Amino acid sequence: MIFPSGLRALNHGDFRRFFVAQLAALVSGWMHTVAQSWLVLQLTDSPLRLGLIGTLQFGPILLFSIVTGAFADRLPKRRVLFVTQLTLAALALVLAALVVSGRVRYWHVGVVAVLAGLAQAFDMPARQSYMAEMVGKADLVNAVALNSAAFNAARIVGPAVAGLIIARFGVVPAFVVNALGILAVGLTLLTLPGGRVAARRGTTMVEEIAEGLSYAARTPVIRLVLGMLLVVSITVFNFTVYVPLLARHVLGLGAEGFGFLMAALGVGAVAGALTVGFWRAPELPLSGMLTASALALAGLLSLSAARHVLVAVPLLFVTGFFGLVLVASCNTRLQLAAPDELRGRMMSLYALVWGGVFPIGAFCVGAMSEAWGVSTAFAVSGTTGLTALAALTLWWRSR
Repeated sequence: MIFPSGLRALNHGDFRRFFVAQLAALVSGWMHTVAQSWLVLQLTDSPLRLGLIGTLQFGPILLFSIVTGAFADRLPKRRVLFVTQLTLAALALVLAALVVSGRVRYWHVGVVAVLAGLAQAFDMPARQSYMAEMVGKADLVNAVALNSAAFNAARIVGPAVAGLIIARFGVVPAFVVNALGILAVGLTLLTLPGGRVAARRGTTMVEEIAEGLSYAARTPVIRLVLGMLLVVSITVFNFTVYVPLLARHVLGLGAEGFGFLMAALGVGAVAGALTVGFWRAPELPLSGMLTASALALAGLLSLSAARHVLVAVPLLFVTGFFGLVLVASCNTRLQLAAPDELRGRMMSLYALVWGGVFPIGAFCVGAMSEAWGVSTAFAVSGTTGLTALAALTLWWRSR
């Protein structure tokens, strides 16, 4: 079967198998995320502590992604991914067992979040660079767009299903289903090639890390792309903190309403990712990326005024749409700008900025929401992001 141009990456058999398995795991992963957030609110009812869980989970990415990117260039990527899948599945089952036992405490969730973050720090650069090996540069833009679409389609289905399940059966089924979905990816990996390993040149790990950082620092377009990604990541993409607080504290919704808001966000993100996938040019122009960043931040700022679900839903759609246009475009820009032997390290910088700064943003959002309310947190984050983006745009134009 030959897929149309908008789905052309699926013509690669290895990528197609990986994509299908990953889609199932992403749905179950979003179920886990919703259940974990709801569990924390049940245990503490504290916005600050909810934000702290995000800080703990993404902190290892901030601390170690530069190192794990060098590992992704040194080791067979399939082996790295297989180990991370087994680790994440085991952690989901541990959390389920703690809840079933009735002994779960907030600190248990924190420890599981830290260990999951360590696994994800190794997973992200290996996964992104392995994808390029499966499809080649010609179809990389489409593969990244499909991967982003799958991630956000899961954002629609996973939270909606999780909201229904949590309301009727509690959080345990979501954790168990996530473990099974992750194990399916692990089994699929056993059928795929091992992945290329960069030729050793007698350099140390520290020298290879320094090489990747030096290449990024002396390449202006990489600095601009990482700058845009940083602004949007630290302000816009704290939805695991924003949305449950918006649902519970502003709109007065329960678990089902929370899932519905996350689904609205996911619909917009899927539409944004598919827009990038069907883009005929090799990559989105930089002007388009700057515009997408500004519109995502404007959507975030507008959410500060939302007091009804009918207002919040379209604003979440807009924010998700333009946020994912920017993120998917940044991913492909970095991969296409990097030499093959540096791709893992460039993807580690992507992981650092995309996921690694989340602990900072999550903590700030949680603290602001605790002190002044979630609507103020939306307003401060949106205004700060737009100001930073304006400064970045002026720097680029002044060159």
